[in-house]
Order: sequence, then structure tokens, then C-alpha cells
Amino acid sequence: MGKGIFITLEGGEGGGKSSQVRKLGEFLEAKGFNVLLTREPGGSAGAEAIRKLLVEGPGGRWDGVTEALLHTAARRDHVINVIWPALEAGKIVISDRFADSTVAYQGYAYGIDREALKTLYKAAIGDFKPDITLVLDLPVDAGLARAATRGGKETRYESMGTEFHERVLQGFREIAKAEPARCKLIDATRDIDAIHTDIVAEVLKVLPAKG
Repeated sequence: MGKGIFITLEGGEGGGKSSQVRKLGEFLEAKGFNVLLTREPGGSAGAEAIRKLLVEGPGGRWDGVTEALLHTAARRDHVINVIWPALEAGKIVISDRFADSTVAYQGYAYGIDREALKTLYKAAIGDFKPDITLVLDLPVDAGLARAATRGGKETRYESMGTEFHERVLQGFREIAKAEPARCKLIDATRDIDAIHTDIVAEVLKVLPAKG
């Protein structure tokens, strides 16, 4: 899509994705790249409205199928109105979560048929994929403990049981294993600078191919 590069960061709760997105953006901007930071669910006006429905309130307010539909609706608005225009303009787009989260959460954790999720994605987005995905890998207990310190209203997914999050973790690991050319598993148990160093090393590998 265009001249830009699309980078996504994925992983379970409390993995430090938001911090790493910011650090990576600052690093690339310092190198002279035009960078756009975004997130899912959200990233566009329509998608941010849907975000509140998904991340706030009680855990049982939606079932997995409804969540998948809401995430896909938000993603289509985000991609059409933000991501694709930015890539066409030659920007590096870095997103805190993308479609792999839907596969991990609604597919692996809720048990929604993953082939059905692929069909839904293709209907909404087509064959578009990130150029590189960094999956921050962290044990569930550690991630939930970190997430609990953040506060705020966006605690719906954090309130899901430990078994739910174990399935999410396994989902991300299987996604990374299935697509090693795109997905890079990053050990997120370490300090923020060590994680950042590994992320930068992987991202630098894809920049020349788009230059």
C-alpha cells in the first residue's frame, strides 16, 4: 500500500506495547522518518467511538462474535481513513494492536472459528497486512499485575479470567510461529530499553526494502 511501512505491536495485557510504540516512533523520527502513531481499537473518529464499547464496562456485555464484528467495523474505518492515506503519503505507521489481536482474543480465547475471522477480515480489509509485527511476549500473571497499576476505565479485557488470558498468550505465540517472516516474538520480561533495542533491530531490517 503506497510508499509507507506499516508496523504493528501486539501482545497480551500489560506487555508494554504503548510505551514501545512511543519509543519506536521517537527513534524513527530522530532518524528523519515521517511517523504516525495509532492504535486499535480506535485510531479514527469512528473507531474511537467503537473503542469505548469494547474496552469499558463489564466483561460479559458482548460475546465473542459481537466483539469480532465491532473490532472489524472499527478496523475498516481506521484503515480507510487513517492507515491507508498515511501509507500513500509515505509515512511509517506504527499501530498499538491490529488484526492479530482479534485472532488471539476472539479466535483463540473465545473460540470463534479462525477461518471465519479470516473471511471477515478479507471482506473488510482485503489482503492488506503489516510489513512487520512485533509480538511482546510476557507471562499472564506478570502482564495482568502491570495492567492493574494503570487505572482508568479501560479495564474490560483485563477483568477476564486468567484462563482467558492464557489462551490469548498461546494465540499470539501460535500466530508468531505460523508467520515468522512477518511476526517477531520479543521477550517482554526485560526492562524497557532492552525490549526497545530488540524491536529497533527487527524494524531496521524492513526499512531498506521499502526505501
